Amino acid sequence: MSKTPTKLSRRTLFAGAATTGALVAASGLLPAARQENEAQADKPQPPERGGGYRLTEHVKRYYETTRL
Repeated sequence: MSKTPTKLSRRTLFAGAATTGALVAASGLLPAARQENEAQADKPQPPERGGGYRLTEHVKRYYETTRL
């Protein structure tokens, strides 16, 4: 029994390269998505009845810059 070497077609080669590229791109995005979800989980929830204004560092800096 002799084995015939399998012929790798261009279509198969490009499909494999595209699949590999898609997997690499997806794996690069996963850690960023996980960090974004964790950052959103750390934020306090807004009040149920409104009144979500808080005097944060950002707001304090804004009022400092608007003084005459």
